[in-house]
Amino acid sequence: MSELTFEQMLEESLKTIRNGEIVEGTVIDVKPDEAVLNIGYKSDGILTRNEYTNESNVDLTTVLHVGDKMEVKVVKVNDGEGQVIVSYKRLALEKGNKRIQEAYDNQEVLKAKVAQVLEGGLSVVVDEVRIFIPASLVSNVYEKDLSKYADQEIEFVISEYNPRRRRYIGDRKQLMVAKKMEQQKELFEKIHIGDVVEGTVKNVTDFGAFIDLGGADGLLHISEMSWGRVENPKKVFKVGDTVKVLIKDIDGTKIALSLKFEDSNPWKDAADKYSIGSTVTGKVARMTDFGAFVELEMGVDALLHVSQISKDHIEKPSDVLKVGDEITAKIVDFNEADKKISLSMKALLASEPAQAEEDGDVVSVDIDKVIAEEANNDSEESVE
Repeated sequence: MSELTFEQMLEESLKTIRNGEIVEGTVIDVKPDEAVLNIGYKSDGILTRNEYTNESNVDLTTVLHVGDKMEVKVVKVNDGEGQVIVSYKRLALEKGNKRIQEAYDNQEVLKAKVAQVLEGGLSVVVDEVRIFIPASLVSNVYEKDLSKYADQEIEFVISEYNPRRRRYIGDRKQLMVAKKMEQQKELFEKIHIGDVVEGTVKNVTDFGAFIDLGGADGLLHISEMSWGRVENPKKVFKVGDTVKVLIKDIDGTKIALSLKFEDSNPWKDAADKYSIGSTVTGKVARMTDFGAFVELEMGVDALLHVSQISKDHIEKPSDVLKVGDEITAKIVDFNEADKKISLSMKALLASEPAQAEEDGDVVSVDIDKVIAEEANNDSEESVE
């Protein structure tokens, strides 16, 4: 019986391996694009960067070190040069598939960093499994630009799992919808009409601004933005502004907001400041054919009827006045309940006010009646 040579004994002591087998190896050398592993076979295992991860441009020297032990899958026992090609990525992918299936079956919330921002959505990687989150499932609101999610860690659930087609779909939207519903419930349990709350401007339109109150949006209508006149909400607010608002009304899930705080109401002491017979100064804010509206202070406008501008006959206010003009006039009517004030410049021109009133120079103007009559005249003219 012949004795075995040293080489033969060494070869017999080494294990045999097959393609697809999972083996444990020890890193004995690392380069940026390749690592060498001792896998207990006559040839070492070669682990390339492409077989380590799906991520591009990874420097293996930053993730692997000599002496590290790791499980790998044998891809090819002999690559033609006597080398064994192994893969960490494929083994991780198999484990990842199982992990994703469990998450799908249990509707588990996963967390991962966004690997890529694509034209139609986001791509994330969980245990080497690439998951696609369509743009429509990224948020509960329309997201035009997804670039803000680059490299961000996000939470999602698996809504579709199809390993045969390698189709893995993630859904972040349903988590956000559920969270908002919970926040909405908490919000409506604690807010009441008359409360002052803080919110963030979410959107600004021509008719108002939508304020995010944390769980629900409230509408701050243009008419509630100031005691004065607001021409364009977009000149007053911008998205992201933080504001303190008054809850004016709650109707189901609709919340009406206001910035008209009672302590800043210009009409609260108007009866003292604008008593009949007092002289005031203001600026022409806007004009109609029947008169000019004069701003006495923010939130307090008065009507200067065309008949009260001058002793002379004036066809329309724009013949002698323009917006922005500062005028001085006498208050001839004050209606606190309806918040209406009537002015007369003509009254100041009279040398004898008492006689002027007797002659009919100073009149008290019913603003609603004047506006109604003007509207009726316009309607009759259009019919003719």
